Amino acid sequence: LQMHANSRADVEEAFAGDIVALAGLKDTTTGDTLSDPLHPVILERMEFPDPVIQIAIEPKTKNDQEKMGLALHRLAAEDPSFRVKTDEESGQTIISGMGELHLDIIVDRMRREFKVEANVGAPQVAYRETITRRHEQDYTHKKQTGGTGQFARVKIVFEPKPDSSEFEFETKIVGGAVPKEYIPGVEKGIN
Repeated sequence: LQMHANSRADVEEAFAGDIVALAGLKDTTTGDTLSDPLHPVILERMEFPDPVIQIAIEPKTKNDQEKMGLALHRLAAEDPSFRVKTDEESGQTIISGMGELHLDIIVDRMRREFKVEANVGAPQVAYRETITRRHEQDYTHKKQTGGTGQFARVKIVFEPKPDSSEFEFETKIVGGAVPKEYIPGVEKGIN
């Protein structure tokens, strides 16, 4: 197709410098170079910017879940500046693009071309808590019931770990003997 400002015309061949559109190509994507196989022309791959906005999307009905996934992946294959991912923590499908209009067009195309109605909105944020300052808790247990009695002192220290976000449990038993099988239960209770 020969492209003009507001019209197009069918053409049988195109020459260097012509601007044309090709419809119905199944094995090409944006950025591919088409040339004579006997005289290949290899152009540098196009670099596409990273998306700047993201929204959550879900089908209006559970029956459309699979159709929506296929539609989004086909649209992502056509448009390198459009991305689809599933948030591991929330399980939401997140679509990303170059702006609100870009994503509105994607959602509209999904509705028109793939017959999938969808709800869109802001992605859920998975909030996480972390320790920001040191805190100590000290408890002494004394119980006298006529015999040798019971005595224990427990000191728990919580403090941020600057080098890693992973939880670390450390035990320091001083004096007395605490059976080792109790330690995992204590760690589980704190974690």
